[in-house]
Amino acid sequence: MGGSFERLPAAVRKQLDKLGLHSVFDLVLHLPLRYEDETRITALRDARAGETVQIEAVVEASEVVFRPRRLLLCRARSGGEALTLRFFHFYPSQLKQLAPGVRLRAVGEVRPGFFGAEMIHPRYRVVRADTPLPQALTPIYPTTAGLAQHVLRKAVTDALAEADLGDPLPPALLRALGLPDFERSLRLLHQPPPDVSAEALQLRSHPAWRRIKFDELLAQQLSMRLHHRRRQSTRAHALAPPGALTGTFLENLAFSLTDAQRRCLEEIRADLALAHPMQRLLQGDVGSGKTVVAALAALQAVESGTQVAVMAPTEILAEQHHAKFAAWLAPLNVSVAWLSGSQSRKDKRAQVARIESGEAQVVVGTHALFQEQVAFRRLALAIVDEQHRFGVHQRLALRQKGTDEEGTMQPHQLMMSATPIPRTLAMTFFADLDVSVIDELPPGRTPVVTKLVSDARRDEVLARVRDACMEGRQAYWVCPLIEESEALQLQTAMDTYETLRTAFPDLAVGLVHGRLPAADKGAVMAQFASGALQLLVATTVIEVGVDVPNASLMVIEHAERMGLSQMHQLRGRVGRGAAASVCILLFQNPLSDNARERLRIMYEHTDGFEIARHDLRIRGPGELLGARQSGVPMLRFADLETDADLVEAARDAAARMLRDHPQAAQLHLRRWMGARQEYLRV
Repeated sequence: MGGSFERLPAAVRKQLDKLGLHSVFDLVLHLPLRYEDETRITALRDARAGETVQIEAVVEASEVVFRPRRLLLCRARSGGEALTLRFFHFYPSQLKQLAPGVRLRAVGEVRPGFFGAEMIHPRYRVVRADTPLPQALTPIYPTTAGLAQHVLRKAVTDALAEADLGDPLPPALLRALGLPDFERSLRLLHQPPPDVSAEALQLRSHPAWRRIKFDELLAQQLSMRLHHRRRQSTRAHALAPPGALTGTFLENLAFSLTDAQRRCLEEIRADLALAHPMQRLLQGDVGSGKTVVAALAALQAVESGTQVAVMAPTEILAEQHHAKFAAWLAPLNVSVAWLSGSQSRKDKRAQVARIESGEAQVVVGTHALFQEQVAFRRLALAIVDEQHRFGVHQRLALRQKGTDEEGTMQPHQLMMSATPIPRTLAMTFFADLDVSVIDELPPGRTPVVTKLVSDARRDEVLARVRDACMEGRQAYWVCPLIEESEALQLQTAMDTYETLRTAFPDLAVGLVHGRLPAADKGAVMAQFASGALQLLVATTVIEVGVDVPNASLMVIEHAERMGLSQMHQLRGRVGRGAAASVCILLFQNPLSDNARERLRIMYEHTDGFEIARHDLRIRGPGELLGARQSGVPMLRFADLETDADLVEAARDAAARMLRDHPQAAQLHLRRWMGARQEYLRV
């Protein structure tokens, strides 16, 4: 870990551990959030409201008073003018420290007070008349409770003095990209001179910041490329080309594949024929037809005498997949099994036995698929839908069901996502994956018209829902919560269900939410799919996987509370048939600026990629990727929206460094990743 790190008190190391700082180099890369200027003294009369300044003053008197609460008052004089320092939280020793005659420098905001100028809880230090001013701006670091800035600052300073800050990157590469030296960049960011542009530091556009962001992106690209290389040396079942079953499947299909579906299928088939594991992401907008492509990939594995696992994050989505796979594959005498957490113990045991014997050729299920008691006979392909909803360990657990005892054989993996990945995000976080994109919708799909309607016009919305249902169509009414929340004051699904049943006594209204037992949930969905229910009140549990072509109207309650990706997924539940479809975003005023922007984007765009691009800009990559639970380290410094050019440059540089400077590449990786060097991409 390094000498200076080991010499830190155990209590300090414990606090640093909370910040993810475990070594000297972790401290070196712990960069400031902002800076304060202690390089100059401001005269009290020149201090402007709202501005943080440093005032030098001499203490005249200090006392603890009770008005109306206990506080420490320190009266001082600066350049002949009175200044009061107020401390609502203080230690008894501070009263002694701030004795009359003591000279101090206080940093904070000067405000007009009852007795003249005052500072509330300033940061201060006792000085002599000849104490020199600092030569650099004072860094303010991200910290945690119990870890003072001055302690963290000293730890970083000691780390900078000890660490080897030699530059591993080739000088020619840095010149070509116009990037400065690594050590000079780091020292400037930790101890910037007072004449450096404060705006460039704050916006992270200074050349020193660009160098650090490039290095971070380069480390990520190197890590993923090395993972990709290692995957090429792992064995997998080389699946035979599609045979007679695939031909019969396509003949029986009620529709023709689009050009985009055929292109993606060919890419997948080429991967499945190889003797090392496929790691491919199939992405396409809602309704683009990913499931049938996955079914054809599964059929190729079945025709090769192996098994397929299809895993979905929710029971509703998994049930939809099971119904589709069974309808398509059962006529071909392909055995499709179903496994979920809600099954009875007897049913589950029977399904597990079928899987272990190899009788079940395609197994569809939820998280139950990777339970310990589930053993596949010959798993060759794992298909994971909405992969970003699973944690990395869950995806790994499924993959291990097809790994041999030596760990040299792994199943092919096909991941699917209806959340389109913006290009910079794909280059950054999916650099070790092959990506297939279904970029066209099947013919006959009508665009969904989106309308923004204030809650004040709810009666008009109710009339619209009644008209749609009376004309023979079906509608969704989506609510964000199923229980009352005083904090958010949102209309609940249960209340809405009762209200709509009363408003529409002549309509068949159903309710589905995440806490319904699986059997009840399935029964309600089956009724809606068959047309027995005309109006379905639901939580966002229907966000993915629900396919009812006759549903042409959706009302999304409290749309101002929902994210772009979620609203786009929900909107994709309508417009799946030939009828003109409408999605009404029902919102409550007043709207925050962020909510107003999200609603505007939904109104103006139907293209999932464009919506995903805006989602990335607004929320960052963490939520879009599901990375809160995925195990993928998020970028600390680079921003995918503003640093797209650096993403491109890092991708190209990673390939060149691994080819021409492999030792420098490894040093760079160790420096940036440390123990996090192994990126799990499963």
